[in-house]
Amino acid sequence: MRLKSARAISRMRDSGRLVAESFALLEENIKPGVSLIELDQLVENYIIKQGAAPLYKGYQGSSAEHPPFPGTICASVNHEICHGLPDGRILKEGDVIGIDIGLKYKGWCGDACVTFPVGKITPKTEKLLNIARECLRIGIEAAQPGGYLNDIGAAIQGYADTQGVTVVREWGGHGIGRNLHESPSVSHIRQNGQGPKLRPGMIFTIEPMINAGSHQWHLLDDGWTVITADGKLSAQYEHTIAITPNGPEILTKL
Repeated sequence: MRLKSARAISRMRDSGRLVAESFALLEENIKPGVSLIELDQLVENYIIKQGAAPLYKGYQGSSAEHPPFPGTICASVNHEICHGLPDGRILKEGDVIGIDIGLKYKGWCGDACVTFPVGKITPKTEKLLNIARECLRIGIEAAQPGGYLNDIGAAIQGYADTQGVTVVREWGGHGIGRNLHESPSVSHIRQNGQGPKLRPGMIFTIEPMINAGSHQWHLLDDGWTVITADGKLSAQYEHTIAITPNGPEILTKL
């Protein structure tokens, strides 16, 4: 686990800013009647215009036999937990869509996810989004220098358990820097032991996936899309953060 220098953190702020700007652009365009592929093209055009490169498009996955990811964004609708394909599906009033964006700018990566409502959503759905957003906030707050990596998952699950929702267990955050996936792996649930001590210079993502029902999931035949086993809604929010002497700094926030 390599600690990042002040210069590296500064460069990753630049990458994170472009990710945040991409989400601001998306927010203006997510509405009933728009297709996922339109949103994907919108983000890809913006990223390239800024001199950056998409990280997900063509990503191979775990083996050479795994199909490469086809889009710039992950677009996960309703009961899709993560890694949804940005295809020709059309968004409808009341849907929610979790969009994950990764890019590389001047050699450094940025990565974040936001779940957006599509038009007017039900109070029950809005509550799930609020809980998921709060899970991320609590997880970031728990990432204090001198603390431990597993403080993050304990805080997230501790809150989720009081809200009648579940945290997806097998999918977690990750270190990030020159590469999209680096050490450490970041759990969003309670773990045995404390894990590594958090030190200034660590950079990783926190990205809890929160299900309205069971935490269990299935992987679709496309090799990418992860859905809830019970068909109930899921929501996810993610930031890339840096551990600093003064606490966690969000690098993917406008």
